[in-house]
Amino acid sequence: MITDDDYLYFTRRALDGMIGIVAGLGDELANVRPPLPGANSPYALLTHCLGVVSYWAGALVAGREVARDRDAEFTASGPVRPLLDRAAAVRAALAEDAHAAVPSGPLRGTPPPGFLGPDRELTQGAALLHVYEELAQHHGQMEIIRDAILAGAGARA
Repeated sequence: MITDDDYLYFTRRALDGMIGIVAGLGDELANVRPPLPGANSPYALLTHCLGVVSYWAGALVAGREVARDRDAEFTASGPVRPLLDRAAAVRAALAEDAHAAVPSGPLRGTPPPGFLGPDRELTQGAALLHVYEELAQHHGQMEIIRDAILAGAGARA
């Protein structure tokens, strides 16, 4: 229905937007959780999204073995530079996986129910669409979290 390049254009916009937010906030602010119920830090959200891409595109579409601790993604913290380096590698792998995908082909595994993906059987194309869904929603979420963090930092200054 769409080309690989169209797909990657939109996934990259969302992923690059999150990468830019984390880079712009730096080590201290990227690890802040705003005072909102259930809020995540931008660092944790990017970590989660890299896990989503690696698992859904890398394991389920491309067939690579991917070890993932989904719960730990939401509590991740640390220096920004290694996370940005990992994001660059995941971004490159996503391009390879999208180009090699057989959109109507079956997944190369079965996602665990705890991963909260779509509740129906998916094709490789649908799994890639789920990757975009996750990146787009978390990019918007991260924009709001960034604004809350910066507003809080400004109030403390």
